Amino acid sequence: MGRLLTVMVASLMLTSCFSYSFTGVSIPSDVRTVHIPFFPDNSNSGLSFLSEDLNEALVDRFVNQSRLRLSSDPDEADIVLDGSIVNYRNRPFSVAGETRTDLNRVEVTVRASFKYRTEDEPEWDRNFNGVFEFDPNEDPIDGEREAALEAMLSIARNMFNDALGDW
Repeated sequence: MGRLLTVMVASLMLTSCFSYSFTGVSIPSDVRTVHIPFFPDNSNSGLSFLSEDLNEALVDRFVNQSRLRLSSDPDEADIVLDGSIVNYRNRPFSVAGETRTDLNRVEVTVRASFKYRTEDEPEWDRNFNGVFEFDPNEDPIDGEREAALEAMLSIARNMFNDALGDW
């Protein structure tokens, strides 16, 4: 019994020194919290929902789909994810005839950085792009909103994979 307990304790000590990984995600064992501030919309899009949609998508990815907890204090968080929406475009993508647009493409660019609290420099600081098409002839307002949301979900997925993916 004593020998089994010794082996179990030794195994626990060894595994706690390594990264945590489930389904392609690799989170160091000492990383427990993430700070995700509100990403401002610096794109001059005029769309009030962009920042909120991106923030919700990032929290869903980093907190709801991993073991990380959200921290309100960047100085206390193990990971800090920061950035802003720097570009937004909604333009014709496919044209039928001379004057009718069949599809519009929404393109969003987010400049973001990912940094571990224990490191001096970010792991990365770069642009992430998301695109999605919609039919402006069906419902131009809701179509644009849905396309923007899908672009933000794509950006959040790519940021999550670049930050914690073990590919």
